[in-house]
Amino acid sequence: MYTTTGKLLELTAQNYPEKEAIVDVTKGVRLTYREFDQEVNQLANALMASGVDKGDVVSTYLFNTIELATVVFACGKIGAIINPINFRLKANEISYIFKDAAPKVVLFEKALEPQVKAVHGEFSAISFWYVDEDTPDYAVNYYDRISKAPATRPSIDVFEDDTYAIMYTSGTTGRPKGVMHRHRDMVEQSLICVAAMKLTSEDKGLSCAPMFHCAELHCCYFPRIHVGATNVLIHHFDPKQVLKTIEDENITVMFGAPTMWNMMLQQNLDTFDLSTMRLGLYGAAPMAPVLVRACKDKLGIDLVQAYGMTEMGPAITFLYEHEQLTKSGSAGKPCFNHEIRIVKPKEDGPSEPDDILPPGEIGEIIVRGSCMMTGYYNREDATENALYKGWYHSGDLGYMDEEGYLYVCDRVDDMIISGGENVYPREVEDVLYEHEGVIDVAVIGEPDDLWGEKVVAYVVAKNQGITDEELEVFCKNNDKLADYKRPRKYVFVNELPRNASGKIQKFKLRQDE
Repeated sequence: MYTTTGKLLELTAQNYPEKEAIVDVTKGVRLTYREFDQEVNQLANALMASGVDKGDVVSTYLFNTIELATVVFACGKIGAIINPINFRLKANEISYIFKDAAPKVVLFEKALEPQVKAVHGEFSAISFWYVDEDTPDYAVNYYDRISKAPATRPSIDVFEDDTYAIMYTSGTTGRPKGVMHRHRDMVEQSLICVAAMKLTSEDKGLSCAPMFHCAELHCCYFPRIHVGATNVLIHHFDPKQVLKTIEDENITVMFGAPTMWNMMLQQNLDTFDLSTMRLGLYGAAPMAPVLVRACKDKLGIDLVQAYGMTEMGPAITFLYEHEQLTKSGSAGKPCFNHEIRIVKPKEDGPSEPDDILPPGEIGEIIVRGSCMMTGYYNREDATENALYKGWYHSGDLGYMDEEGYLYVCDRVDDMIISGGENVYPREVEDVLYEHEGVIDVAVIGEPDDLWGEKVVAYVVAKNQGITDEELEVFCKNNDKLADYKRPRKYVFVNELPRNASGKIQKFKLRQDE
């Protein structure tokens, strides 16, 4: 029988019982693997005592906390289905997920209590568990529940094909869908990421990206648990706290979306000792080549890029350290046990998997592999389209080069057609990132009477002195950008709307127009 997520932790606890497993910096908690496994057992037994059976859903509405780190394995041990919810969602959005997923128990914290308070009355069947002090009257205290539970291993049969999680998509285009994954998918994804980052029990990993998202949870946290490494949690991303924690805890590896790495680079790096860092994983959004070079030069780390999506676990490709410069702009090659094709997009219905395009030609990215979702929860039609003929149809546009490296251009929905020519926002964004005054940028298409669409750039600038005239001259003089691809309008903003994984929510920029 293939290992399940709960068994994964038990095996590591057997191998490294006195090794430090979890450090919650905010709460000051430090647990060995033996202690952590016992706490997981207590929570698992407490959930069962509260009526959670195998196949029931347990939701979390938490930042990066010891409780979130614990409950994912507690659910794994009793066959409950974990449903980590984006802590950035508001009351009406979490209400939508509660109605769709129908959890038996919801774990939440003080920082998010106002949103839960606003909707809890709609859900009399849910038991709300509060992980902080001064528990609201409509909730029970998490620690009161687990303090009464035994630390013995639950005797529940959990199998590799049982559903491990429902993870809601990040919502770059609208309402999220619940992605269902099995235990086997996640153990396989963990092994893939262990190999990609060459993780060992000597590593100390920092979780500063949101743990409710599969990029941090499945590509980083699970793999580090798998090998017996130490996992350090900070409540939420703050660039100065990240740098200080790297120094204080001797961190060796961490994941960050490009915008997170960029924010770290804006700090006074000379005031921190970052010498223990060996590797930075990035993904969730493209990283401009100029930012790749800055990370390597200023942080002195090796870089590995992962590209993927929630539906695939998430990672489907890796670009390794030795390829960062020679294959700049690429997402890498397919990871173990995964196959990728570039196919001709269709306007009506899913693309045909056998309509394969030659190297260099842009089409839809489709993929199949060992970590693919079983489907969308309560969404049979969406599942049928997404998994048409056994391939996951990503909706991303890209191409393969002659050597089999994948290049991601954009979302199908984000492509701009101006004067009959296709403009891929990413290539415009990469050029603008090279301007020293640009911190962040997003390019979209705006309706235009003459050209159909015109190219519009939303820019986060380092200082207020930068002007659209200056950026226009910069783009004109850049030999990487054809004239028809240049932005015809610049909008300066304080920040760009992003979801928790770091992807820019361009639909929100279009709504602002």
